[in-house]
Amino acid sequence: MARRNRFYGLLLSLLLGSAALPALAQQANFDSLQLAGGFSRSDATVSGNTGGSFSLDRIAAHDSHGQRCMGFGSERPDHIMTLTEDLGAMSLAVHSGGNDTTLIVQGPGNLLLCGDDGHHGQDAHVQASQWPRGTYRVWVGSLQPGERWRYRLTAQQ
Repeated sequence: MARRNRFYGLLLSLLLGSAALPALAQQANFDSLQLAGGFSRSDATVSGNTGGSFSLDRIAAHDSHGQRCMGFGSERPDHIMTLTEDLGAMSLAVHSGGNDTTLIVQGPGNLLLCGDDGHHGQDAHVQASQWPRGTYRVWVGSLQPGERWRYRLTAQQ
């Protein structure tokens, strides 16, 4: 009887442990990026659609540089970007044909970057001089809830 109870206890702990895994390894709505130094443009482009009514400022009101975070999208990140090594200056840009997009990037070490159309037309972009190795969650949003546009997200060094 004690042996059977240990078996069920072990089984229960395995089941509960595996139930927590999806929360740790959050999936993205669309394709992921995996980049290393010297990546090519074809390796650094993914596509998706804006849409959703989740207020992205609930992720953060401001980024690491004081830039306001805004827009609407999905609670789940649209893309997961993995950098396999530290990278220097790099930018992420949304290409949606000029629609009013927003962008939030949440990375290692509490790095948070937010961008909207700024001075570069309607499409959002972010840039930083240092990108530490690790996993980044990326949300591409629209300025108004429910606006649905097809986009390409491109990383460029």
